[in-house]
Amino acid sequence: MLLTGCLGRTPEPIVVTETEYVQRTIPIQERPEKVNFPPVDWSVVTEENLEEKLAELKLSTGNVVFFSITPKGYENLSIGIGDLRRYIKEQQAIITYYEESVNASE
Repeated sequence: MLLTGCLGRTPEPIVVTETEYVQRTIPIQERPEKVNFPPVDWSVVTEENLEEKLAELKLSTGNVVFFSITPKGYENLSIGIGDLRRYIKEQQAIITYYEESVNASE
């Protein structure tokens, strides 16, 4: 009875695993155009040259409008722009790493 129980079962199918390697082609994208900042005219206005700067503005623009920033604000602006440059350079390094990795595997 023990032997007849095994005879009724069908044999397990044989599983064959094949590995197929597929070469991916990842196109490298063009870099964006560089940032082109238009020129900015800076002037320092003090109590001593206030009247002179007001007259210059009135002549050159027809308006008298000031956008001012404190010395600490200017320092913070410089720090922020420096940090932005750092961030962009780090991003460029990461992009270059991946581009070189993709090219090396081809």
